[in-house]
Amino acid sequence: MILDVITTFPDTVKAFREMGIVGRAFNTGLAELKCWDIRDFADDTYKHIDDVPYGGGPGMIIKPDPLFRAFEAVEAFRKNAGHRIFLTPQGQPFQQNDAERLIDHSHIVLLCGRYKGIDERVRDELIDEEISLGDFVLSGGEIAAFAVIDAMVRLLPGAVNDEGSTKSDTFPVGLLDAPYYTRPAEYRGNKVPDVLLSGHHAEIDKWREQQRQERTKNKRPDLFERYMRGLEESNGPS
Repeated sequence: MILDVITTFPDTVKAFREMGIVGRAFNTGLAELKCWDIRDFADDTYKHIDDVPYGGGPGMIIKPDPLFRAFEAVEAFRKNAGHRIFLTPQGQPFQQNDAERLIDHSHIVLLCGRYKGIDERVRDELIDEEISLGDFVLSGGEIAAFAVIDAMVRLLPGAVNDEGSTKSDTFPVGLLDAPYYTRPAEYRGNKVPDVLLSGHHAEIDKWREQQRQERTKNKRPDLFERYMRGLEESNGPS
């Protein structure tokens, strides 16, 4: 199994690579891991990879260009795009059956988020799957990457001395966040929604609320149902 990790903190992933069962699997050639520093793909001297979001709001967004370049570099190096996973609280909760499913992929690329988020066009164009550790927020995706890698690698034949042991192993109400975009306004033919360029903050807020509800309904129907029940209870009987 080949694992590529795209991150802003490659040294933390490299340290994890040497630990325990995972370290033994990598050192014996059962799996291969390479880290790719997002800042290496920045297009300015100061290695800036983030920018303010269109439409305003707190936090910074990782720009599309360094991430597209990073994925393209991985593909050129491996001669294969791999199965591309974004580690985000908006993904499907990671389960043991996901680890069992993913080890069937010979090449997996893990993108570790950071800051407020990433430009939505990266998700639209490059990501095959989104995975979450649960309904909580971390400072970045590296810890999630550790968990996913560990869960997968320990299932590889030969990773654990007693392979039978692996076979016996056994949020508050709310909505997912809306899509975010940053400069440029058009990237590879994919444009930022006009409402975010309008400067009309009331319309932007309305659009984002609609997007939150739609995204939650589509991605996490369990959360959406809980959210709707909360609204009904707060409004009282009709």
